[in-house]
Amino acid sequence: MRMDKFTQHRGVCAPLLRDNIDTDAIIPSREMRSVSKTGLSAGLFAAWRYTNALQREPNPDFVLNKPQYTGASILAAGENFGCGSSREHAVWALKEYGFRCIIAQSFGAIFYRNCASNGILPVVLSAQHIQSIVDDGELDINLETQTIKSVNTTLEFSVSENEKRVL
Repeated sequence: MRMDKFTQHRGVCAPLLRDNIDTDAIIPSREMRSVSKTGLSAGLFAAWRYTNALQREPNPDFVLNKPQYTGASILAAGENFGCGSSREHAVWALKEYGFRCIIAQSFGAIFYRNCASNGILPVVLSAQHIQSIVDDGELDINLETQTIKSVNTTLEFSVSENEKRVL
């Protein structure tokens, strides 16, 4: 998996506004067939993405299967995203799928660090701020100025200098 330096990113934001999405929901253990960083994106959110995970029948009600979110590279979530085990496969699956930024109210601590070290920008925003941008489609994220711009809003976020350097 190639690691591009994260400085600026423009992409579609998919809203998965649930709380406590754990690493097993992100990539179920049955979907991890190796210790490789590749081959995991098909299993991303498998229990929600598919009506039949074995036959990979898409669930039309799941956000990533909706046409307007095809190719989404930003994911918006609720509180405690990436909680549970320290499963780095969850971050690898998100990265391989094409996500460059996860915006949530809070993160599991290990998951947050794994995101930054694997090239995904983890952004913490309030529920109100997340709601203000999820319906705007594309977002522009600038790591240097620590801003997220949508059609209607400009928001600031905070990341450490170490995270900026790693990204």
